[in-house]
Amino acid sequence: MPKNSIAIRLTNEGMFKPSFTNRTIVEGMVGLNKNLMFHVQGFMSDMDGKYRVEGGSFYTKYRFLSLDNEHSHFRGALYGRISTSKREMTSEDINLEGDNSGWQGGLVITQLIHKLALSATVGYSSTFKKQDDMLYFDPSMMFHSPTPMFMTMKMPDEMVNYSLSSGYLLLPFVYKNYNQPNFNLYFEVLGKTNPANGNSYLDLAPAVQVILNSKTRIDLGYRFQATGNMPNRYLKNMYLARVEFNFFNALSKN
Repeated sequence: MPKNSIAIRLTNEGMFKPSFTNRTIVEGMVGLNKNLMFHVQGFMSDMDGKYRVEGGSFYTKYRFLSLDNEHSHFRGALYGRISTSKREMTSEDINLEGDNSGWQGGLVITQLIHKLALSATVGYSSTFKKQDDMLYFDPSMMFHSPTPMFMTMKMPDEMVNYSLSSGYLLLPFVYKNYNQPNFNLYFEVLGKTNPANGNSYLDLAPAVQVILNSKTRIDLGYRFQATGNMPNRYLKNMYLARVEFNFFNALSKN
């Protein structure tokens, strides 16, 4: 995020099965300087029936490496998050954007090459509330036993998360000024592994992005699970709609 700038982001994400539920995230972002930025988020959803406020989150990122050239750059940053939520989750998939209370830290590496942007993230998450393991019914085990089989599920405790993202500027073909609309395509691969039992999953998330006057950004995407063996995953096969308004040099004294 540019220094001395602020932004407001509104995100809605949701699922259609087994019934339609959705979450709204209100987010304020501040770029204190070229190296340090932070976000403050609030979460609301009807995922437990009635639409209600779930909690909030504080996220910060510190850029420690910048190798900038014309039409390219290579950057490295450390990030951290602390979140609170009133939800009582029954999945080992830790989500600190609404579902769990906990903390997260990690490393982000980004590379821009002309119209192509690449990003790799690796991090670790842990919940504040430690819970006992629970039993769940696994229908697939009925093929191996004439009686219902119950498996042990590790409750949310810790998780290793990783992702690869790519974005490509499709339009305009030639840049003439900053007021030209931008049309970007991007694609993300997102995964998590529970180090306690090795359960993991890998999601794919294609999306489109439009940027107007270099200030207003609109994202539409869909995320679905490509592979995984993590039981009772709650956040899979979900859409995302987002709008973001940027105010550059809003904190500048000049």
